Amino acid sequence: MAGKLTVVSTPIGNMMDITIRALRALREADIIVAEDTRRTMKLLRFFHITGKQMISYGLHNQRKSIPMIINLLDQGKNLCLVTDSGTPAVADPGSLLIDECWKRKIQIDIMPGPSALTSAIALCGFDASRVLFVGFLPRDKRRRRLFRELKAENLLFIFFESASRITKTLTDALEIFGNCDIFIARELTKVFQHLYRGKISDAIEVFKETKGELTVAIYLKRRNEIEERA
Repeated sequence: MAGKLTVVSTPIGNMMDITIRALRALREADIIVAEDTRRTMKLLRFFHITGKQMISYGLHNQRKSIPMIINLLDQGKNLCLVTDSGTPAVADPGSLLIDECWKRKIQIDIMPGPSALTSAIALCGFDASRVLFVGFLPRDKRRRRLFRELKAENLLFIFFESASRITKTLTDALEIFGNCDIFIARELTKVFQHLYRGKISDAIEVFKETKGELTVAIYLKRRNEIEERA
């Protein structure tokens, strides 16, 4: 009988943001498939989970790792898939392995939990009936091309960005989208969490010198709708 792959969400910052079901799955798993085994080991130690075999499954080796992981599942092993933080396959490795499991009719389950994406949607207060999430943005020309493609859309546009690139990204956004409403969460759930909501022009100043990882939500509206409400 084939084993099962369980997708497990892990904390995005605060170690206490993990579900009881997730901890149980990690304790009962035969093997844990991790984006970074060293970071996952810290999580396991924090919750006193010991003696677990781990397999590396990151962006650099995911394609090479899949045959070995599938072979273990075929042998009846139960595996947990985790990333450094948040939910696997959401701007993190996971989709290729999960897709292969579907193709091979291997049982899949999920222990849902923390995600910077859903946290941003919940915190921003913008209409989230239409959401476009792109994960980490492309750079420079490709980023500006993407922004121009979205210029006429009416939706909530969410992405991740680094502190080193946020100023350039926001400057491009202001130039192409106009001075839209924006929400930015820096270091979500961590000690120095910073939540901001305002206009893009002000955000450029607020985050001119910043650190950490940022989750950005820009509320795009068609220009005619903005003018009607003005």
